[in-house]
Order: sequence, then structure tokens, then C-alpha cells
Amino acid sequence: MRLTLPAALTVTALTCGSLLAAAPATAAPPGNPNHDVIANLFEWNWDSVAEECAGVLGPNGFGGVQVSPPQESASLPQYDHPWWEVYQPVSYELTSRLGDRAEFAAMVAACDAAGVDVYVDAVINHMTGQNDGGTGYGGSTFPDKYTYDGLYSRQDFHSYPEDCPNPAGEVWDYDNQTEVQNCELLGLADLKTGDVSVRDRIAGYLNDLVSMGVDGFRIDAAKHMPAADIGAIADRLPEDVYLFQEVIPGGAVRLAPYQDNGDLLEFTYGHKLKEQFEGDIANLRTFGKRWDLQPSEKSVTFIDNHDTERNGSTLSYKDGDTYTLANVFSLAWGYGSPQVFSGYAFTERDESPPAEDSGHVTDAECASGAWTCFHREQAMLGMVGWHNAAAHLPVRNWWSDGSDVIAFSKGKRGFVTINNSNSPLTRTFATGLPEGSYPDVIGGGEVSVDASGNAKITVPAMDAVAIHR
Repeated sequence: MRLTLPAALTVTALTCGSLLAAAPATAAPPGNPNHDVIANLFEWNWDSVAEECAGVLGPNGFGGVQVSPPQESASLPQYDHPWWEVYQPVSYELTSRLGDRAEFAAMVAACDAAGVDVYVDAVINHMTGQNDGGTGYGGSTFPDKYTYDGLYSRQDFHSYPEDCPNPAGEVWDYDNQTEVQNCELLGLADLKTGDVSVRDRIAGYLNDLVSMGVDGFRIDAAKHMPAADIGAIADRLPEDVYLFQEVIPGGAVRLAPYQDNGDLLEFTYGHKLKEQFEGDIANLRTFGKRWDLQPSEKSVTFIDNHDTERNGSTLSYKDGDTYTLANVFSLAWGYGSPQVFSGYAFTERDESPPAEDSGHVTDAECASGAWTCFHREQAMLGMVGWHNAAAHLPVRNWWSDGSDVIAFSKGKRGFVTINNSNSPLTRTFATGLPEGSYPDVIGGGEVSVDASGNAKITVPAMDAVAIHR
């Protein structure tokens, strides 16, 4: 679509809309409820996240940042340090391939100073899957996947066939809830989260992070723990800690019980938008709960995450302009609390993020092309301000060509038109905005709105135009 703006420009030029927001967003993370967009900086190290909060996220109106798991994980040079190392904890010490405890604390403080809440990806369902043991990034050693000195031993894990009905010990049948929640996900040692002692240790880890200023948690693999177990752990945390849970739809596990614990990551949202943006976006006029989505007020929505960009179930940065337009729609439509995902470029599914030979992740250098830095795209920075100003308002002035081009306003504060076709379109749109000249926050330039609220706009092919008060 369009090139990334230099950081110096984004800090000063695209924040004015966020100052005008006045009503609560649909979901309820902490902090400013009008600034609920979360930047998901997958596998960014702590120094890079700190710099991004201060220089880009805070100044451009992002309300939160999701960071990758910070606890010590297994170091797996034999697999070339795959991205999933960080999802194999060996302790709750804050020494990881992303940085140490002091760097993590400095990152949290920098984000807090920038007005950006920090949400940690919390791996609490399991430990490692390394049968023969190994060594963690902080130097912790473990003889096997069920023994972690001073933390957990064999009795703290589900066993088979006592707890797990599958004699192989792993989750195979997703229509069997006991198997899903008591067997091992991908061979990872499954913690007995129903035991008081295990809950206490997990809560101790999470409360340590909260004491450092962390505002909330993405609960990894929440589907593989009973909702009541997560609730019991949440009861051990301060009441204002924000939780959103990874509960992928399908099989025997129902989503509704998890809503009592907090919000849910809305997977169907990204799947449906992939279908529409690869087909007919005119259908999006009714996009919402009737599309089998979770309620808006309980949803954290996303176009893609680290799993779905690898399995192809959603759009990803590899889809170019189509991906950008789907994210523009997401930020404008205002369903749930939206995430914008930035990871790193990859060709192989298990590929490591850019790292030293030791596995420690290098700084996120956006100009290198190794990191996607999608949240810095001009369209994203502009639409975060647009979202903060207008997305919470009702849809008005819907228009479509019946296929590839749509337009709508949000109350009298924002207007957007999206052209998902290979040809430009020029027409006069009802914007719903008062008379005046408004900057296009996506492409630059000005849009003149007349006394009737109409504006003649040319929307380039595979592009969008967005204005707001």
C-alpha cells in the first residue's frame, strides 16, 4: 500500500484525533478506555518494546502492548532456537531470550510512562516437552519434563491413564473435554491447575509481574485448562488485572464459561475477515455477533497472530494490500478491542526470530526488513487515531458497490472508504461529517466536505481513504 512513515513524523502528525475521543470502547482493558488498540509485538526483546512504547505506541494512541512470554524457557539450539522456545517454561525467573529481569522492568516502566498498558503472554498450562531435560536461558537445568528443582515435580502434572483418558498421553480427540484439559498438548507436560499448590505457584509468578507494573495477561492455551481453574488463579490476583484468554472454538470445550474470567481472543473474527477480503466485502454491512462472534464487549479481536499467520487460517503480512485493508476495516468497525500484529519475516514455520547464536533475540530493526513492524505503517498509525476518535460510535451512511468497495461513517466523527479492487473509484460519498477540510490519515492529502456532509473522493485501487474530526 503505502510506505511506513518515519517515526519522527508519526509522533507529531497523527495523534490529534486521539485527543477527541469521549466515550468508552466496547471492551474494557485498563487505562484509557478510548485507547484500546493493542500492539502485539511478537518476540520483540524488552529493549525494543521499551523504545517502541516511548517513540511510537504512546505518541500514536495505542492503549496497550502485548509482549511475548518473559519467564525462563528451554534453550533449544538443536532445533535452531525456534520461536516456540518461549512457550516451554522451565522456571518463573525473568531471564529469557528476550532479556533479563532488569530489562523487563525498564520496559514496563517505559511503556507506563508513555501511557501504554503492558499485557504479558502467560504460559501457565504446561512446562516443557523435552523428555530428556535440558537447560534454560537463565542456566536452570531440568532432568526431564516433569522435574523442575524447587518448583514442580511429577505429582504436579497430569498423568495417564490416571488423569488422561488417552493412553498415549496427548490430546488427540477435541470432542473429549477431559482429554483436551488433562492430556498433554503437543507433548508438553500438563500442569494440574486444579491443585491448590500449583495455583499458588502460578499466581505467585503472575503477581510478581503485576508488582512490576504489568497490567494484564493473555492466557496461553486457556482452552486446555478448565475455566474454573483459571478463575481460581485469577482470584489470587488484584481485581483490576485484565485477562484475555486463548480459547480456540471447536470441539467439546465451550467458550461461554471463560467469559466469567475475563475477555476472549476472538478467532472467528480473523477467519471471517479472510473469507470476505478474499471475496466480497459488501457482506460486511452485518459483520458482528450474528456471524458467530463472541460479544463485542468480551472480545479481543485480531486479523492474525503468530499461530494463524503460520497456518494460513487468516490473512498475514504476506497478503500485502489485502492484509492492510482488512486491518483498516478492523480499526474502523470497532468490534471488540482490536490488536495490530507485528512479528518478523519468515519462510519456515518454526523459524527463529532474528537472534544471536546463543538464541538471544536481537533488537527489532524495522528498516532491515527482518521485522515486519506492521503497526508502523502509515495506514495503521492513522487508523489508530481514527479508531480512538470514532470507532465507538454507531455505523451510519453505509454504501457499497455490491462487491469490492465499501464506505461508512461512525456517527459524525469519522468516515472511511475501502477499495478492495484492482481499479480506482471516484464518487461523491455521504461522510456524515460537518463542512470542512480533513486530512486523509491513510494516504495524506485533504478531503473537502461540503455543507451537506458530502465529499467527492477518488479511492485508489487496493487502498482506502479515512478522515475524522
